[in-house]
Formats: sequence, structure tokens, C-alpha cells
Amino acid sequence: MLTSTTTTMLRGGVARSTGVLQPILIRTTMCPYSTTTTSGQKTAAKPRLMPAVRPLSIMPTPTTKCTDPLTLRFRHQMTQRRQASTTTTRQPTDTETDARAAEAVAARQAAAHPEQALLDWNTFFQLRKTRRRLQQAFSVAGALGGGVGGALFLSTGAAEAVVGKIPLDPFVTLGLMTFSFSALGWLVGPVLGTVVFNVFKSRFKSQMAVKESQFFARIKKHRVDPTSSSVQNPVPDFYGEKISSVAGYRQWLKDQRAFLKKRGAPFIQ
Repeated sequence: MLTSTTTTMLRGGVARSTGVLQPILIRTTMCPYSTTTTSGQKTAAKPRLMPAVRPLSIMPTPTTKCTDPLTLRFRHQMTQRRQASTTTTRQPTDTETDARAAEAVAARQAAAHPEQALLDWNTFFQLRKTRRRLQQAFSVAGALGGGVGGALFLSTGAAEAVVGKIPLDPFVTLGLMTFSFSALGWLVGPVLGTVVFNVFKSRFKSQMAVKESQFFARIKKHRVDPTSSSVQNPVPDFYGEKISSVAGYRQWLKDQRAFLKKRGAPFIQ
């Protein structure tokens, strides 16, 4: 409830009516929101014009192309840094490097000798099988020849001084020496077989070398880790020696997948 002191402090233009204060709005020509003048005539209210808002450009487009070499170099370096930070480059493994090197050698070989017919994989496996058979045949022949030749040589008594210095029975010593000659002939056999194969198949010698590098790069890439093998889950042909055709290579890949499936590891294609 207002007191008399508060009522007397009100300015002029405020009337009291039944204890309720009602302020009177004084409309003058100075009021920008008044729709009537002092003479009582109504005028149309002028609409307030909003200033045009210019859209804010975050990155203004340059009107001229920059030709400053320092600026262009700085922009190029910044772009390379952004690309290096956003993308991670994976280093190639040894197997991938070997495969790429083999493919590069094959491409150079084909470019250097375009007159030679390209050696397909089926022919390569057939030649590889033929060479292996020659090596095995010469190994058997070398073992038999080495054993017979060693026995004939020892029967002449040329190794009596050596046999007398070994503290074993002479028959045991002569048997071991004969077996050593046979083993030496078995080891020399593959070398002789390869030489004979290269003589008869000389036109495929360089292409066989290139195909072998590619083949062993594939074997190295797709073969499994032998450290996780066991008696129930042995490594299936670690060196790929039993592969003799394209179908055999596909079966070898299936065997590698089966080995990893038993072990519970994914197969990397």
C-alpha cells in the first residue's frame, strides 16, 4: 500500500483513481511509435527497414591467381603434410618385394627377347617335372656308381693306411667308406641332371629361371607359418615341391587354407 509521501513524489501526468495508479502515455510527435499527431490525425506508420545482411564468407575466393613462388611452394608443402597426416603408407613386406622384383625381371626378359614365345605356367610345370625326374635318375645312378666305384677302389688296398688309423673293425670302416661314396654320388646326381636338362632345353633356360623366381615368390607369400604345426596338423608341402600343375597349385592353396582353418587363423590372399 502506497503512502502519501510516495504519492506526492509521482510526476505530473499520473492520476489517482480509486487507489489504483494508471500511467497516462503522453503521445507527442517526438515518439517514433505514435500513430497520431498532436492534432488527433492518424498517420500511417512507417515500416522499419532492416539493413541487408551480407553473408559471411569463411574462405574468400581469390580474384587473381597467385604467382608468387614462395607462396605456391608453401601451399604445396602444406598440402603434402595434410595428405601425409591423413593417409598412412604401408611398407611392403619381403614377400611382396620379391614378387614385384620377379615380375620386373619377367617384364625385362620379355622386352629384351620379344621373338621368344612366352612360357606359360602349364609348360613350366611340365618342364619342372622333367628336370626333377632327370635329377632323381642321376641321383640313383650316382649313388649306385659311387658305391660300386668306392668298393672297387677300397678293394685294391689303396686305403689301408687310413683304415689302420681308425679305431674300428676294418669291415665296419670299409662299409662306412663305401656308404660315403654312395652318398657323394647321390648328392652329385642332381647337379648332373640339371646340366643335362639345360643342354637339351637350352631355349627355356632363361624363362625357366624367371618363372621359378615368380613361383617361389608366390610360395613364400601364401605358405603358412610352420611354428604352429603339430602332429595332428602338419605343414602341407612347405616348399611346394609336390606342385606339378596349375591344378596342383590351387590344391596347395586349399591345403594352406585348411591348415589355417584348423589353427583358427585367417588366410591372407
